[in-house]
Amino acid sequence: MNKYKRTLVACYLGLITQAIAANFAPLLFLIFHNYYNIPLGKVALISSVLFITQLVVDVLCARFADKIGYRKCVIGSQVFSAVGFIGLAFLPEMLPDPFVAIILSTIIYATGSGLTEVLCSPIVEACPTEHKEAAMSLLHSFYCWGSVVVIMLSTLFFVVFGVEKWRILACIWAAVPLFNIYNFAVCPIEQSVENGKAMKIRNLLKVPLFWLAILLMVCSGASELSMAQWASAFAESALGLSKVIGDIAGPCMFAVTMGISRAIYGKYGNKLDLMKFMLGSGFLCLLCYITASLSSLPVLGLLGCIMCGFSVGIMWPGSISVCSENMPTGGTAMFALLAMAGDLGGALGPGIVGNIAQRAGDNMKTGMLAGSIFPFILTVAILLLKITRHKKYEENS
Repeated sequence: MNKYKRTLVACYLGLITQAIAANFAPLLFLIFHNYYNIPLGKVALISSVLFITQLVVDVLCARFADKIGYRKCVIGSQVFSAVGFIGLAFLPEMLPDPFVAIILSTIIYATGSGLTEVLCSPIVEACPTEHKEAAMSLLHSFYCWGSVVVIMLSTLFFVVFGVEKWRILACIWAAVPLFNIYNFAVCPIEQSVENGKAMKIRNLLKVPLFWLAILLMVCSGASELSMAQWASAFAESALGLSKVIGDIAGPCMFAVTMGISRAIYGKYGNKLDLMKFMLGSGFLCLLCYITASLSSLPVLGLLGCIMCGFSVGIMWPGSISVCSENMPTGGTAMFALLAMAGDLGGALGPGIVGNIAQRAGDNMKTGMLAGSIFPFILTVAILLLKITRHKKYEENS
């Protein structure tokens, strides 16, 4: 197992790189608006482009990653990420339209992020670890810690050196994937399924359990991103907190509690029942949404936002682990389609919450209450998944 430590470290850094891709640009939205005179409506498209690009990459990975090879693809993921971050620093000054330059850079690093999202899970799954579910949860916890580090260190950098030095910071963040290229180039990488033996996409789509996992991933992505992306605005407008406190107590603490949830299962997963952990988390997630949207006490509303991170933490890695255990020949196509479903939920959820809040007169509490439909469906899906697994166990016993 010692020789696979570099493999695990490379995948951990890969998830941190993905966190940089998701969290760094949003910190620059107002800078893009003020410095380049880009309308806020256009600035908001940056996050949409990120998710759409990742969705496209997920689909392409399902068809071509096995043919190209894991190593080439995952090294490419780090190259794309580094080039995209560096492009974000320099292209807006080099091209005639800064917005086009920013979108181009976003597409490049989102391509790297999408490849990372699809490939790191099967690479870790193929490592000879004793407790696969715990290893998967620990892997995905690094996305959370990466998000916290990006938000906190970027904020500190802006305080010390000024926001006008953001291009330097973009290059500093590019050093993470640049260093990780070497890790992925030399570490041992195994295939989760032998070449030619993985299930085809059409065969995956015939398995009821896989469709339940797809539904679970869509609702997991929607539950996570709806709260994470609107947490700061919710804390300010609905709970009356200041901008600084809203940013720290909202998305930052959300990421911390999500990381804690994944780290707990990563540490004690061999002693915990995954389905019970996921079911309890589903109920907690629904309770958090209802508490955040209906509570008249700001402290309870804030607690609902923060604990929502803990409740959704296990959903993404847990769904992947359930599929891997029950469909061991699922292969790259399975991981890619699950990632696509999660990204689809992450793209749709925040938009639905925001639109409903707008129609209710910019009432974020109404938007969050409507968003509770995602954890409700998520909990039902977990119950159905638990019943399906139980029946399969009885048939095999």
